[in-house]
Amino acid sequence: MADVRQILAIIDRAYDKKSWHGTNLRGSIRGVSAARAAWRPARNRHNIWEIVVHAAYWKYAVARRFSEVPRGSFPVKGSNWFRRPEGSKATESAWRADVALLQSTHEALRREIAQLTNEDLSITPGRSKVSNFDLVAGIAAHDLYHAGQIQLLKRLHR
Repeated sequence: MADVRQILAIIDRAYDKKSWHGTNLRGSIRGVSAARAAWRPARNRHNIWEIVVHAAYWKYAVARRFSEVPRGSFPVKGSNWFRRPEGSKATESAWRADVALLQSTHEALRREIAQLTNEDLSITPGRSKVSNFDLVAGIAAHDLYHAGQIQLLKRLHR
């Protein structure tokens, strides 16, 4: 059975701690400018900026399972994918605000997971088909998946 400390370590390595696999999510956006984050490889394709807000949203959604935070309380209206940036709003300050949103949702997720017991990880809540362990392990995989996408987008942009 998994241990809460182990799952926190996995989540941290996928997000911002050194690991053998290479770039994590936070590392993939280090040094990225607003202009680069807003670049699209093709029409109707996601950009780095949208991937960052998408990752923040799913950290929020996972944390919500373990908290009293009401559905629909994510700071950006909508769900899953959010069109970013909008016109002249592709500023460095707007980009940094969304990067800060990713950071704060990661910290909130960590706080919620840290309060779980090892036994909590094996529970599958009544209306879910996914155990708590599978959900929190999945959010780490989600971070790494999108870190890889961001790395590819950065190379395509060169």
